Amino acid sequence: MKSMTWIIVVVTAVGVMACKKEEPAAPAAEDKAAAEKTQPKAPTEPILPLPDEVDVNMEKVLLGRSLYFDTALSGDGTVSCATCHSLDHGGAEPRKTSTGIKGQVGPINSPTVLNSSYNFVQFWDGRAKDLQEQAAGPVENPIEMGAKWPDVVETLKKDAKYAAAFAKLYEDGVTKANATDAIAEYEKSLITPSRFDAYLKGDATAITDAEKKGYATFKEVGCTACHTGVLAGGTMFQKMGLVSDYFKDRGTEITEADLGRFNVTKKPEDKHFFKVPTLRNVELTPPYLHDGSRAALEETVKVMGKYQLGRDLSDAQVNSIVTFLKSLTGELPAHARMPKKT
Repeated sequence: MKSMTWIIVVVTAVGVMACKKEEPAAPAAEDKAAAEKTQPKAPTEPILPLPDEVDVNMEKVLLGRSLYFDTALSGDGTVSCATCHSLDHGGAEPRKTSTGIKGQVGPINSPTVLNSSYNFVQFWDGRAKDLQEQAAGPVENPIEMGAKWPDVVETLKKDAKYAAAFAKLYEDGVTKANATDAIAEYEKSLITPSRFDAYLKGDATAITDAEKKGYATFKEVGCTACHTGVLAGGTMFQKMGLVSDYFKDRGTEITEADLGRFNVTKKPEDKHFFKVPTLRNVELTPPYLHDGSRAALEETVKVMGKYQLGRDLSDAQVNSIVTFLKSLTGELPAHARMPKKT
């Protein structure tokens, strides 16, 4: 009987031990913090941060920079890429539409070149698939730079510094493809991280309370239906006058440039569709819209509310959104400008 009692005690003890769940030791506070820091987080905001830096070939960048600012790429030696895409104007131009060689006036406002590698296509109508293809077009456009690439190549070959730089970087030296590759590499390097990017990465103090309120308003009224991603734009085509006829209310004759994407596809349903522009550095790039018809950012926001969202935005909403948009103004990289001549 006594032995039976010990058997019952032992069995009971084993059963209790088997049923008891062994709790793991609580992690140290610093270990928990480290784990949370390394845990990947899914993006929760419609706008995504720019990287702090971008992987480029700096020798190509510097060659491309020289070409970008060189008027030798134009037919009469008066116009460069920087004429219509000025770094002093947010990578765009201070004119309603572009002015090319011999004072010819172009049909459309030049979009910014800053951060442009993140556009899903290039130009308002998306006719270029990437920056290299985009860089080739204006050179031979008769009312922009008005040159011929074979002539430009010959001019560059005669320049000893260019000839040496191309020979170092490209096996076949100076060619149209290599020139546009270098320009594209330079343009790829023109990223402008802003205070808002720091905010997106977790620094709650990087933008003001007024800017945070403006961002909330921006989202609440529906701007993020189109202005999303790294560029706060540049990810889709959208119709100008989506919910109300912008061109009818504008009251001027519809131009070929107003047809937008239709000029590329020839599909009637693509009339008045344009690439949604980036909002980065937008405070620096008036006048606004593809036709350059709006001088003030506040007026432009009001127009977008009416024709794209079907909303009559209040002055308070407009001013709040503009306050937020100014937080998207970033800093040019140190290498962006040509060195001052000594």
